[in-house]
Amino acid sequence: MAVTPQTPLGPQAAAPAPTPAAAWGLLLVLAAIWGTSFILMKKGLVVFSALELGACRVSVAALLLLPFALRQVGRVERTRFKWLALSGLVGTLLPAFLFAYAETRLASGLAGVLNALTAVFALLAGALLFGQRLTGARTLGVGLGLVGTVVLMGLGGAGAATTTTSAGNAWYGLYIVAATAGYGLSVNVIKYKLSGLTPLTVTAMLLLLIGGPALAYLLLGTSFVHKLAVVPGAWAAFGYIALLATMSTAVAMVLFNKLLQQSTALFASSSTYLIPIVALGLGALDGEAFNLWHAAGMAIILAGVFIIHRAR
Repeated sequence: MAVTPQTPLGPQAAAPAPTPAAAWGLLLVLAAIWGTSFILMKKGLVVFSALELGACRVSVAALLLLPFALRQVGRVERTRFKWLALSGLVGTLLPAFLFAYAETRLASGLAGVLNALTAVFALLAGALLFGQRLTGARTLGVGLGLVGTVVLMGLGGAGAATTTTSAGNAWYGLYIVAATAGYGLSVNVIKYKLSGLTPLTVTAMLLLLIGGPALAYLLLGTSFVHKLAVVPGAWAAFGYIALLATMSTAVAMVLFNKLLQQSTALFASSSTYLIPIVALGLGALDGEAFNLWHAAGMAIILAGVFIIHRAR
């Protein structure tokens, strides 16, 4: 992912150029797309199981990018295929199932907040496996992220609609913790092992590798087709999942790459702070509860993420 360099003026580097209005527009669009993904999963789960939703999400995204993947497959070095497969497994396939399963009991808004832990695990994976430096400030950020998670799940409750609320449901957030750990590893694999490939190429190729098994499981190992044929509301639920796959996987990756070209990596990563706001707002509109413990846990997690992004 390319970042636009700053141009030096004389012996001293110039101050960073103001972020263009177009970049702010892209940032807001990305936050809306990714923040909406959690409520879309919730709507898809009205008819389909977590396994069906996860497999359908991956399959639709893979089919959408299949023409591009087929054009690129001969241009990617074979030595990179194992890293593409690893990134696809831990960064796309497993999280698709883990997030869906978590949202069978966890409020979509809280799922959006816990998604911010991706920054924490990206730092940890980089330090443990790829030699990144783990400073004191970054360690503090990691600690705050984990403390916020405990507060959100242990004290905040599930935050689901009143008809299904159960304090124990909050611990389904551990599935999202596992998913964000996979995201963190995948980010580092892409950065250190797949450099030189565009985000669209990486996304299309890893979906090519995992999309076939996901589609085969969806059609042969689940009741997906039967539900489409006989269950009322199934096509509407499928529409939510298809929108999720299209926007959150294909479109968002293209927009994120464009944002990186127009701004800095730090500015682009600030979408981390906007996504929970969108997710919580949509969840509240859908009848999900929100209390002071939820706010406290969210604030602690986002404070940790902020420190990680700002630390040197």
